[in-house]
Amino acid sequence: MRRLFWVGVGVAVTVVVIRKGRALAEQYLPAGATEVVDGATRVSRAWNTARAEFAAGVSERTAELTRDLVGDADLDELRAQRPQHMDDLRHRFRPQDGPKVPASWAGPTEDPDDDGDAAFF
Repeated sequence: MRRLFWVGVGVAVTVVVIRKGRALAEQYLPAGATEVVDGATRVSRAWNTARAEFAAGVSERTAELTRDLVGDADLDELRAQRPQHMDDLRHRFRPQDGPKVPASWAGPTEDPDDDGDAAFF
């Protein structure tokens, strides 16, 4: 209950400060200054509206492309089955035994031409 009281006090103080601030701005600022602020506010709101509409359009187009690409498949079900499919592919293409590489493919481990004078070998 105390929190609700202090939230109410904060709202009331904010309303009073905004009203007094606007009254002081109209009293001391030159004529037309408040219209500039109002114009900037309108531009800001228009920008936010355009951005929200753009994001909604992108979301709608993404859903449309996904529906065209995937069809009627349930993406959530496919995502849930992904670990199982990945394990299946790993076992199919990477056998547990490991690759069978003959030991002779490794080549010599020491340089037969090394005479001890070449420090970079």
